[in-house]
Amino acid sequence: MSDPVTQPTAATPTRTEGSAPVATRSRPATSGDGPGVQDPGRTRRGHRPKSRHARVVVRKVGPWSVLKISFLFYLCVMAVILGALVILYGLLGAIGALDSLQRLIRDLFADQSFEISGNWLFTRGLAIGLGMVVLWTLINVFVAFLYNLLSDIVGGVEITLSERR
Repeated sequence: MSDPVTQPTAATPTRTEGSAPVATRSRPATSGDGPGVQDPGRTRRGHRPKSRHARVVVRKVGPWSVLKISFLFYLCVMAVILGALVILYGLLGAIGALDSLQRLIRDLFADQSFEISGNWLFTRGLAIGLGMVVLWTLINVFVAFLYNLLSDIVGGVEITLSERR
């Protein structure tokens, strides 16, 4: 009688190392599935398991990866905010709200030279946005260093991962 673990069969795939075929281990057959065939998603009674769970602990966070991801994230946020402000400025200019605001400020402060300039607004907005990108990126890197120090004491954050089937 041959051993099904070492002898290749129709249900047991083979792989080759060099020129000689090497048998791989096959799974035991379950009742009702046919000879040598098992569905990996089924249990002994034929029911599918609901999910698998794995627990992992995050002990260290790489400051370099936090720096890269934070910088790109906040750069994208800045671009979205500046894009929204450009659209808002264009809409307010199209409906005449900017001209009305200029006239109101000229009348209130008796300054006939006051003018709302989009170029001035957006260059200042870009400079402030870039400063905030750098500031918040450095804050995130500081938090990553702080997490690494505290995780040595506490042991990290435990996360449960689950896989639905």
